[in-house]
Parts: sequence; structure tokens; C-alpha cells
Amino acid sequence: MTGAPAIRRTHLVARFDASRVATLDELVPLEYARAVDASLPAHVRAASALRQFRNRLVIVQDDINALAVRDSSGAVRPVLLPAHASGKRVFDDTLGNKHDKLDLEACVTLSDGRLVAFGSGSTPEREQLVVWDGRAPPSIVDASALYRGLRAAVVRDAARLNVEGAVVRGARLELFHRGNDARDAARAPVNAIAELSCDEFAAWLSGPGVRSPRIRRVTTVELGDVRGVPFGFTDAVALDSERIVVLACAEDSACAISDGAVLGCRIGLLDEHGLCTVDVCDAAGQRTLLKLEGIERREGSSFEFDVAVDVDLPAAPAQLGRVVWEWH
Repeated sequence: MTGAPAIRRTHLVARFDASRVATLDELVPLEYARAVDASLPAHVRAASALRQFRNRLVIVQDDINALAVRDSSGAVRPVLLPAHASGKRVFDDTLGNKHDKLDLEACVTLSDGRLVAFGSGSTPEREQLVVWDGRAPPSIVDASALYRGLRAAVVRDAARLNVEGAVVRGARLELFHRGNDARDAARAPVNAIAELSCDEFAAWLSGPGVRSPRIRRVTTVELGDVRGVPFGFTDAVALDSERIVVLACAEDSACAISDGAVLGCRIGLLDEHGLCTVDVCDAAGQRTLLKLEGIERREGSSFEFDVAVDVDLPAAPAQLGRVVWEWH
């Protein structure tokens, strides 16, 4: 009897192109179009991922048990997730229950028509998925076996796992780990991309008793830094089966479960030639200090992207913006 095939391991160093930039504009607050459930705030907050799904833009929130859905008119409405065992759907430090949040940070749509949002995996409570077919209410799925495999393969239990992005690229599901749990000489942070089989993942998600999908490949990635603060993945979107656009922020935070000042954001193209990144700047040409957490390609364009801005203020709405980047 043979053991499981070894995980392929590769390493990638991003090339930073200082001669070009991407432009961030069209920022709008994400507020619900009408009165919402009393258990929710009146706006989207802690927006952390975006994905087109059934002709709508789904906005994932990391500290609210609700998805937000934006239609073609720009109206935003909530889609409730099951409440926590405490009955709560809102989580933050002021309520003393931040540790209970799902911390949903990434999202994909599968070929079978399901949308799947991923917890970050940074604590046991965050080892859960949200699955939605667009018709029945979303469900929450325990994914501790999946995250156990990810943790062993990606961080090898030396730091917190922090899944921040996910894409389906052909037959592959790729999960983007943000290496922001430690910054010291003994244990430098490592960003990484974990590759799984989409078919294995979908089968595991559908069938009780099916083994969790195997991690086939892990690519560690150096994204550079700003004044010693390293860039870490915050999301990604596939252009096609060969090319991915990634989003990264340099956030001066102590670890994977705390926030800090953002010193810059970059967008990059990952393809067979490697990864090349550029700064994201505002309309005045200044490097943005906004925390860009989610990205999705705008329909009909390869150069315009919707981005989610997390303002890290519970009383203020998250924002939706546009990034224009001529990556050719």
C-alpha cells in the first residue's frame, strides 16, 4: 500500500513594476436599499470578498452572518446566514464576541452552480464554509478536515492559517494564504497558494463520508514590502484558465487576527511567466492607503475590476470601488 503523493512545492518572487500603476476610483458606500433584519446593521461592513453569481455581485462580510447582494441597478440587500449558537449575527470587539465570527474572507463559484465562501482558518470557529445555490437559504458547513490539511501543508503549524482569496482556474481550486501572522527574523511571514482539485472539492462538499480534498501543490510567494511591512494576499480573481489577477495589501498589524494601518496596496498578474505587481493609486496618482479586500472582474472587461474596501469601522459602511489596470 502506497502513501499519498507528495505535495509539490515551488517558490515565486513577485516582480514590482514601479513604472506603471492601477487607478482606484468610483468609490460608493455599500448601504442596504431598504430596511433590513433587526439583527443587522443598515450597511455592509467588513467587506472581504466579491464574486459574480447569478447576474448579481455577492459581497462577503467577515464579521456579519449575512451575505450582501448587489443587483444591476446598484441596490444592495442582505441574505441571512444561520445565526451563531448565541443567536447573534454581528461580531466585534465592542460586543465582546469577535472570537465567534466566521471570518469569511474568500469566495468562489463552482461549475455546479454553487457559491462557496471560505472562513480564514485562523481559529477553529473560522474553519467553516458557507454554501449557497442562490435559491434555498445558505448553509454553514464544518470544514475542519479541509483546514487541517491546509494548515499542515501551508504553514506547517508554525503560524496561523489565513485564507484570504480563492479562485477556480480550470480544473483547479486555488486558495490564497496571507502570510501576516509574524514578522521576525526567526519566522518571517510567508504568503502561499494552495492548489486542490475542483472535482475532489465539489465531491467532498456534496457527499458525507468523502475524504477531504488533497492539497496537490503549494507555492510560496514573496510580494515585497513597504517600509518593512510586507504585502500579503487579500483576494484574487481568475481571468481565464491560465491567468489570475491578485490583490495584496501591506497592513501594519501584529498578527493574522488584528487590524492595522495600511501602507499600500498592489495588484498583480500571475501567469506562466510569474507574478508582476504594480501599485494601486487614487485619481490624483497617490498610493492608496485604503484596505482593498475583495476583487472581481467587471463583466465584459479584462481591465476593470470591482474592489471591496474594508474601512475597519463598524459604524461606517464598507465601500465598492473600481480599479482600472491595463495589465497587457
